[in-house]
Amino acid sequence: MLFGYALIAGVLFGLFYAFMSTGLNLLFGVLRLVNLAHGDIVVFGAYVAYSLSSMAGLNPLLAIPITIVPALAFGVLLYYGTVPRLNRSQDTEMASLILFFGVSQVLEAVATFAYGNNQASLSPTTFGGPINILGEHVPATWVVCGLLSIPALVVLFVYLYRSRLGMATRAVMASREEAAAAGINTRRVAALAFGIGVAFAAASGALTIFMLGGVNPSTGSELVLTAFTVVVIGSLGNPIGTVVGGLLYGLVFTFTKTYSPSWADIVPYLLMLVVLLVRPTGILGRRVRSA
Repeated sequence: MLFGYALIAGVLFGLFYAFMSTGLNLLFGVLRLVNLAHGDIVVFGAYVAYSLSSMAGLNPLLAIPITIVPALAFGVLLYYGTVPRLNRSQDTEMASLILFFGVSQVLEAVATFAYGNNQASLSPTTFGGPINILGEHVPATWVVCGLLSIPALVVLFVYLYRSRLGMATRAVMASREEAAAAGINTRRVAALAFGIGVAFAAASGALTIFMLGGVNPSTGSELVLTAFTVVVIGSLGNPIGTVVGGLLYGLVFTFTKTYSPSWADIVPYLLMLVVLLVRPTGILGRRVRSA
């Protein structure tokens, strides 16, 4: 019984973690930058869901479509306002880490000012009572959030593999120099990818407040660590790898939580270390041949 419950919960949490992390991986794939403010953007989306439900009496899942356009615009503006200047610095990676750390602190301060330090949570029965899946009673919020993650991921993959802009994005991810030589406007593609990554992070916030039981302004620092672990396990710069990493992270977390709760917070990170030692490029990463 415990095995079945942990398996189902692990898949649902894994889908959610993939959705929550995919924006971080998309941004890294295109720009080779780690957005340390990713978790705080997720928290922003969670607070939108909280406000819609507790203050306006609306369905909190409306936060998903409501946040997409503003978050996309914010991401594009943030790109044009910061990344071209970062590229002119002597150490782009270090400058980007400092910059996004600063953005993270600003977003956390704004959230604290607006909502305080208390935990913001919504009723776990928002979508009804437990749902019976293969004889296991699983919270409805987990089922709803896990299943909603699937179309979100499908939309991203359709964009990347079926649209011209998506194929241009993949070309930039493979080689920015070759893409530019082929006539692709790499700056425009990168700006759009940045915006999409931020939009996905904000949209996943509506699910985060249910899957984690609540959020507070400091939750962002935990979420960016989780997202980074997920994409490293799957493969940095490979969006499909994010799904693999998310499912593995979710399964390892829920099984450990079920059978050895005291280890639940550390075992997923041990998994990341093992993956890095065995396959440094991640499970779906390409091996790099040395000259």
